[in-house]
Amino acid sequence: MKPSITIEYCPKCNWLLRAAYMAQELLTTFEDDLYGITLRPSETAGRYTIYLNDDILFDRKDQGRFPEIKELKQLVRDKINPGKNLGHSDSIEKKYS
Repeated sequence: MKPSITIEYCPKCNWLLRAAYMAQELLTTFEDDLYGITLRPSETAGRYTIYLNDDILFDRKDQGRFPEIKELKQLVRDKINPGKNLGHSDSIEKKYS
């Protein structure tokens, strides 16, 4: 069975749009690899946790920040389809001085 992702977000913090955006990006990138994505309002204030099946993939409180979409795609890819090329999300950013 294909894996599922759950994005648990704080509705009081108005993070639904952020969660929906991340879900859209993941579904677009991994449409053949995922069973689905669930958006779950949290009963705990300030929570923004992303699960792959029942395992925590990213937790805002543990990391002290939200994930960048590029980073999130790489985390998901590394768990469900390590050989998948993510195109520009795999490229190394060039720093100009």
